[in-house]
Amino acid sequence: MDLAIKEKFMKLWKKYFNNAELPLIFYYSDTGEEAKIVKPGSLSRCLVGTLEEVRDGRSLSFNSDSIGCPGGKRYAGFAEKIRPDFEYFLSCGIPNKVEGERYKKSPELVREIVKNWPAFKAPKAFIVFKRWDKLTREDNPEVVIFFAKPDVLAGLFTLANFDESHPEGFLCSHEKIGNNDG
Repeated sequence: MDLAIKEKFMKLWKKYFNNAELPLIFYYSDTGEEAKIVKPGSLSRCLVGTLEEVRDGRSLSFNSDSIGCPGGKRYAGFAEKIRPDFEYFLSCGIPNKVEGERYKKSPELVREIVKNWPAFKAPKAFIVFKRWDKLTREDNPEVVIFFAKPDVLAGLFTLANFDESHPEGFLCSHEKIGNNDG
């Protein structure tokens, strides 16, 4: 990581976002030694829930064995299969069998979404999460995650699209973020 970029970001972040919560980054690593390696079973929460510790400034590395929840394991690229009854888990649940998270309206909608999910395999053995201020010269962030209040999020959208001429420049999606041709 170019430490001049890190420091410039922190200075501008403080100036324009009034010291709002710093973003997190993640990247994949062969060794995971850049942060504390999470031991299997030491954290009982899901991967996203565990990010609270990273938000508090504790850098963490995970491998496929240390991520407890099947969803986090799959989204991080450490598992290909989806749990049985996943469409119910993500939607309404099945009484006395599967608790529903209610992220989606119906099991049918989840099935439709899953049909279009791209396959993803983690490129290295570990995924490393750090808060922005914990970055070192050796780090190579691939993704930045903002846990932000609405006013900060609105400011980020404005900045991200300030020099965009695309008619859908105001959208935020993985297609736009991952698309380098405009």
